[in-house]
This record gives sequence, C-alpha cells and structure tokens, in this order.
Amino acid sequence: MATTQILFIRHGETAWNRIKRIQGHIDIPLAETGLAQAQRLAERLARDARDGARIDAIYSSDLQRAQQTAQPSATALGLPLVLNAGLRERSYGVFQGHDSTEIEARFPDAYAAWQTRDPGFEPDGGESQRAFYHRVLHAIEPIVAAHPGGRIACVAHGGVLDCVYRFANGLALAEPRHYQLLNTSINVVDYVDGHAQVVSWADVAHLADGSDDDGYGRVL
Repeated sequence: MATTQILFIRHGETAWNRIKRIQGHIDIPLAETGLAQAQRLAERLARDARDGARIDAIYSSDLQRAQQTAQPSATALGLPLVLNAGLRERSYGVFQGHDSTEIEARFPDAYAAWQTRDPGFEPDGGESQRAFYHRVLHAIEPIVAAHPGGRIACVAHGGVLDCVYRFANGLALAEPRHYQLLNTSINVVDYVDGHAQVVSWADVAHLADGSDDDGYGRVL
C-alpha cells in the first residue's frame, strides 16, 4: 500500500490562546504574533519544497485562524487552499469564550464533569470528545484516500492534532496528554493501509521565539 504523509499544523497564535480562553467554533483571527508565525511557516515549507520535500496539496479548517495560517504557505507553494469544516476544533458549546476559571464559576457541575475526562461528556451545545474524535478521523480518511503516495499539509487546531496523536499511538481518549500541541508546529504522520504512525512531532524549528501549548487550565 502507498504511504500518504500528512503534515498536521496547528494554527498560529491568537489573542485568546495567550489568555487560555476557549475558542472552539468561535471564529477568532490570528494575533499579530500568529500572522508572523504563519509567514515563517510559509518560508519553511517553501524552503523544504526547494530542497525536494514537496507538498502536493494544502487543506485547512474553515475557521479563519487556520485559514490565515495556511494561506501564506499555499501562496508560497502555488497551491489552492482547500477548506474542510471537518477539520474544525471541537465545539465547546457554552464553554466557548471563557477560560477555565470562568467555566468553574459559571458552570460548576459541567466543569466537574469535564475534569473527570469522561469522553462522553459534552458541554451544553457542544461536542463530546468521543464525537469530536470520530468526526476528525472521518474527515481525514477521504483526504488520505485522495492522495495515495502523496505528501500534504492539513492546517487545523490543537484538538485535531490531539485526535491524530491518539489514533496513531492507540491512546485512550481518557488518557492524560503528555505530548505538546504547539501553535504553528509541524507534526508529521504517515498513513498506510488504515494505520497511522507519527514520524515527528511538535517541530517549531521555523519559529525564532518558540511557541505556546494548547492548554485550558487543569484539564488537558
């Protein structure tokens, strides 16, 4: 079977990332720092392509923080940007727009349930981790199928990267996270015959100032 390699890239920094406010499906733009990160990403991918590491296609979540991260790379590589709503971040319903301290104060029972790491828990109006996980995997399957033997980029969100890492490593959804989900990081995964293998993770060598992790207080 042909191997399809995907570079999963988390979007650049937003103002809400900095203060750990949950974005979910709220369509937050990149901060100035995030726009600069996106430009450095484009320079990195263009340089790698000149050195022989081609990219055949670029997909992005349709949320603007992902699109703004992906577009400079698509332009630099001369590729169309293909939007896919299946690559969106998890919907956190009523939690969206709040940080973990505010969630604990406003929704104490839901906050307590969230902290148990129950994959079936869903905030009011949002997705459970289990539903989100399956949504992401189902979005990736046709992308892989469309590029047998190809090398492509998917610009998405921390939660999407988390789903990919868990799938590739057979980690239970309730297992605490011990790996990084960094803004504008490159995370390389090989897909072959329905299986995934992490090649490299949390690569931010193209970012001079490092990068921040996707974390919402106590729960990861």
